[in-house]
Amino acid sequence: MTDLDTLSVNTIRGLCMDAIQKANSGHPGTPMAMAPVAYTLWQRFLRFDPDDPIWPNRDRFVLSEGHASALLWSLLYLTGVRTVDPDYEVLGRPAVTLDDLKSFRQLDSRCPGHPEYRWTSGVETTTGPLGQGVATSVGMAIAGQWLAARFNRDDFTLFDFDVYALAGDGCMMEGVSSEAASLAGHLRLSNLCWIYDSNRVTIEGHTDITFTEDLAARFLAYGWNVTTVADANDLGRISRAFHTFRAETERPTLILVHSHIGYGSPVEDSPKAHGAPFGPEGVRATKRVLGIPPDAGFHIPDGVPDWFARGIGARGAELRTAWEKTFDAYRSAYPDLADELERIQRRELPDGWESALPTFPADPKGLASRDSSGRVLNAVAKAVPWVLGGSADLTPSTKTRLTFGGAGDFEPDDRSGRNLHFGVREHAAAAVANGMALTKLRPYWSGFLIFSDYAKAAIRLSALMEIPTVHIFTHDSIGVGEDGPTHQPVEQLAGLRATPGLLVFRPADANEVTETWRVVAALRRAPAAVVLSRQALPTFDRDRLGAASGVARGAYVLADADRGEPEVILLATGSEVALALAAHEELTAEGIASRVVSMPCWELFDRQPREYRDQVLPPAVTRRVAVEEGSTLGWDRYVGSAGAIVGMHTFGASAPLKQLLTEFGFTPERVSQVARELVASG
Repeated sequence: MTDLDTLSVNTIRGLCMDAIQKANSGHPGTPMAMAPVAYTLWQRFLRFDPDDPIWPNRDRFVLSEGHASALLWSLLYLTGVRTVDPDYEVLGRPAVTLDDLKSFRQLDSRCPGHPEYRWTSGVETTTGPLGQGVATSVGMAIAGQWLAARFNRDDFTLFDFDVYALAGDGCMMEGVSSEAASLAGHLRLSNLCWIYDSNRVTIEGHTDITFTEDLAARFLAYGWNVTTVADANDLGRISRAFHTFRAETERPTLILVHSHIGYGSPVEDSPKAHGAPFGPEGVRATKRVLGIPPDAGFHIPDGVPDWFARGIGARGAELRTAWEKTFDAYRSAYPDLADELERIQRRELPDGWESALPTFPADPKGLASRDSSGRVLNAVAKAVPWVLGGSADLTPSTKTRLTFGGAGDFEPDDRSGRNLHFGVREHAAAAVANGMALTKLRPYWSGFLIFSDYAKAAIRLSALMEIPTVHIFTHDSIGVGEDGPTHQPVEQLAGLRATPGLLVFRPADANEVTETWRVVAALRRAPAAVVLSRQALPTFDRDRLGAASGVARGAYVLADADRGEPEVILLATGSEVALALAAHEELTAEGIASRVVSMPCWELFDRQPREYRDQVLPPAVTRRVAVEEGSTLGWDRYVGSAGAIVGMHTFGASAPLKQLLTEFGFTPERVSQVARELVASG
């Protein structure tokens, strides 16, 4: 270790202490302990250009133990990372300024309490919920291998980036990290390196009260390469560990680093060092130990920024410039592939992709929306070569397998395939899909709607990050039938709809499925949940009913009163739209003027101009009936105090579908009776 190495490591530590102390909030222990490891990675190994933090072949660094965000903010500041705007153009101003560090954890600071993607350039993914970062990094590694298989040629290596994730004891305790590690080991993702900060301390105390397993043996059993660094302050051994990772070609690598939380602090290796500022006197005392002027806040010694510029800065610029020259030559040799790559980076789709979307003829028997979705997904994926994904061991049920020629499977010995097999790992599947989306691919994953609960944390993060992950859910209601209440989703739709920024689609027939995918495939900054039926749904006759293109506006008039304003409006989604249509026909025969509104996506409807919303749901028509085989929560915003809701108020039951529909009131007779009562009430 040179004097500048020591000075740089301790400068990082000093900035972390000062930022946390000034905020009087945060976790100082881990940044202090892991500063040498992060420094070594960034200064000596990471292929990353601070002047262009989004060049496609950069190495990815994920701070999975996101509570240590002060460590990342200090690195982004000292290395001079530049900002990127929402259109992914480098703007040139610093991503993190000293003023941002001084306002750590304060409103509008670029240094929030945990790393936030799209908020601070240089952050590859939002972390905070422990385990999410490492699981997401698996998706990034998969994306790197797939990009290499598709785009590299014998004379051009465009993609060979590595993915590093820094994780702690909490990450390793969370189940999602086990799911993701198992998948990564099976896939032999040799471009993936997890750095495990084994400091043996969590908020409640030392880990011997909860976490005593042989973690190295666990990862060896997963099929990982495992190497150990006995002292987090030994830069030489840390460097050798990273060299070991780079030399490994068959397995992902776990670097197990033994550290002392709060290194150099008066409260070293204590829960206090993990979760609370040291206090003014503790900061001064620690600075004395580290050779930092004790009363100098946010001290940047002469030579440190220049040292980083000569290290990661110079290396990154050289690598990025060489890559751009390679890509220029590649564009000449392989113009079509180069065009694909540029579209991927801009989140654009190929010209004319929509022409592949199928339309479906009217059919009273129809198709399950999972079946029609499978057909449309295949059409989309064939037209958009960077659409890929799979299911949590349910592809035959969710109908999400890509079956056209050349689709193939992504496997340990073939990285070009576009069908992924996630195994029974819903949480990891969603997080891995997020990682792929963060690498600009267009991923999807699928499962039963009831098991969206297992993946909710990753679904939430896709919305928080504004990335276009597609979450596909089938078996969407009590229509699951005999499988019973454990498999019949009741509250899941309401939970998904409660997630800000997530577009939730529940299409009513095959053509609504097509229009759903027309919207979803083109999304650039929002995830979607596509919720589909197991049972067949009639394909509506669009010559006499509203056009399915109304899906793009979230809700539309499907069937209307013969003349004049309707007396009652029937609102429904998914399989219940056909039920509402049947009730509409009963009411029409009785001389009651009714309207049927299909509402496949509440979120899109709520974004429409007031004029359109009032056209679909005229304020003067207060008699409204909502019909959905799920929780009634939320429907009151559309039916109002004068309306009624036919929905689920309990869990389901195990019985054939027709019996369940009768038992829970999902029949045309029940819906029309509720409508009659509203009309009769005056």
